[in-house]
Amino acid sequence: MALEVLNPQVKSSLSGSAFLNHSSVEEQETLPPLRSYLCLTIFTCFCPAHPVNIVALVFSIMSRISYYRGDYDDSRRLGRNALYVAVASIIIGLVIIATTCIVHFTTF
Repeated sequence: MALEVLNPQVKSSLSGSAFLNHSSVEEQETLPPLRSYLCLTIFTCFCPAHPVNIVALVFSIMSRISYYRGDYDDSRRLGRNALYVAVASIIIGLVIIATTCIVHFTTF
């Protein structure tokens, strides 16, 4: 009951935990979506361009850390870098696979 004295917007439930008033939640601004492309960067770890894959994974993790710290602009920038490096990793991996197949099947 001390919560009601300190903050009138906080309501207590029957179990004793506190919930915010719904009107105050609606007034808060919405957070931008998290775009760290973690699933894509994990998928690129299966491509044969390993140093580039690890860089994409590091950018993705750094993007998530920045987002949870509240630095949304830095998170967006690092997420975009993770996307670009992941796409480059996929392209490099496809080139390596194609080159390996061509060399393997054309030599006698």
